[in-house]
Amino acid sequence: MEMELDLPQAIPVMTLPGTVLFPQALLPLHIFEPRYRQMLRDVLATHRIFAVARLNEALAVEPGQYEPPHRVATAGIIRACQKNENGTSNLLLQGLCRVEFTAILHDEPYRCVHARPLASTPGAAGEENRRLRQELARLLSLKRKFGAPMSDEMTAFLRTVEDPATFVDLAAFGFCEDAGVKQKLLETLDTHRRLQLFSAQVRAEIQAIKLRRKLQGPLGDDAVSNN
Repeated sequence: MEMELDLPQAIPVMTLPGTVLFPQALLPLHIFEPRYRQMLRDVLATHRIFAVARLNEALAVEPGQYEPPHRVATAGIIRACQKNENGTSNLLLQGLCRVEFTAILHDEPYRCVHARPLASTPGAAGEENRRLRQELARLLSLKRKFGAPMSDEMTAFLRTVEDPATFVDLAAFGFCEDAGVKQKLLETLDTHRRLQLFSAQVRAEIQAIKLRRKLQGPLGDDAVSNN
């Protein structure tokens, strides 16, 4: 389940294109920019917490915008960090909870924000959410059988996750290919609705795979252009 915690008054933020972190998920990061090296030094010396937000690409093209983040992101805690000889670092960030940015405090030397935690709500009876969790697991298994790239390790781990809210979050983090859909799922606090949305997305992906195979015919992937 998502953790309940008191967040720091000022939370550092990495704003990254196409990256959506979910609670409980583990995100490997390579830290190389000077601003983020400074951020890493500061958080390692204090609470080890910073947020990862997806870049709002629609706003980014507007004048005067500097790396605008989506309003809802995930705060995470550094679980492991290795500093390299060249000053860069490799770390593993684990998502703690959804957060909503309420104010940007400053952008120099790195961005810091005020944020409030957001908690998932069941949205339906536990039995119904467990049923949807099983249905989503079935759809993901079917998608994998059709040849979609899904890691054995993540697939095996998901089988051990019984909580529907955690299951859909980790499944979306690991197996959703559309960053826009991921962001929508992150912003959907209703667990029942989140399960429905991601199940619909996986069904659509399965249909797309079926259609592609039908159009491709007996040709292999490396010869599809000859079809």
